[in-house]
Amino acid sequence: MSDGISPTPAAAVASGASGHLEPRVLIPLALLTLYVVWGSTYLGIRFALESYPPFLLAGVRFLAAGVLLYGFLRWRGHAAPTRLQWRNAAFTGLLLLGMGNGLVCFAEERVSSGIAAVAVSSMPLFAAAFGGLYGHWPSRRETVGLLVGFAGVIVLNLGSGLSGERIGAIALLTAAAAWAFGSVWSKRQDMPAGPMNTAAQMLCASVALLLVGFGTGEALPASPTMKSTLALVYLALFGSILAFSAYLYVLKHARPAVATSYAYVNPPVAVLFGVLLAGEVVGPWDMLGMVVILAGVAVITLGGRASRRAARARTAGPQPDVNA
Repeated sequence: MSDGISPTPAAAVASGASGHLEPRVLIPLALLTLYVVWGSTYLGIRFALESYPPFLLAGVRFLAAGVLLYGFLRWRGHAAPTRLQWRNAAFTGLLLLGMGNGLVCFAEERVSSGIAAVAVSSMPLFAAAFGGLYGHWPSRRETVGLLVGFAGVIVLNLGSGLSGERIGAIALLTAAAAWAFGSVWSKRQDMPAGPMNTAAQMLCASVALLLVGFGTGEALPASPTMKSTLALVYLALFGSILAFSAYLYVLKHARPAVATSYAYVNPPVAVLFGVLLAGEVVGPWDMLGMVVILAGVAVITLGGRASRRAARARTAGPQPDVNA
């Protein structure tokens, strides 16, 4: 998950270039895009928040990106979602983008961008736990990863970044949990095909975010700073369209473990951007929490891969002896 926006791809722009360049060239470029862009969006949110209130910021971002993407896809001949798909996209978008990204924006008024990225990196832990609701209980190794990861969350809350901001901490963990549940739930639903899925989610989430923003008394700034406006444009074009396109391409042409490697890279990248460009300070407890959380996520990922290999081996059954 990047800034609360993660595994739901948004566009197929990158895949259009595949006829000109080979995957062995495009995959590293797409991964670099994921690492840098999604790692930088946390700082982009902080800069945009200097002028724009949190929920309206997220709402305007996804409205602009959603309109552009949906219009482009319809122009290219993509079918519009059915009524059922719109309903499912609305619920998923509310969880992933509305609560996920909206609460990250809300929290970043109170905590640094680097700490926000570290807290959101706990999302795979919640996803593994929510899988049990559908009968996919964690394996023994994944359970160890869950315990390690949530221990990292506790350590992170002991650090200076979150210890004095309980509301921010609760918002970030709720954002990670909402994104995780939405991801698990949507896999079993009839969703729009391909990039239309994310276009529909962004449009639906933008409506909810704008309603929450205006309903809580937020207002668009009369004279936003140039830096904040450029940050908003960056989030909409690069964070919500370009990076999602790169993710879609990597997911199609590489192993899932490679495509989801951004979950390990984004937190330290976000911390680095925050320290270098915004003068943010990350304490030792914060760093230790990040390391422990990422260790737990790594154990879950490796445990899941080992479980799938074992399941395939059991399904295949005993193999004939070729030397017989």
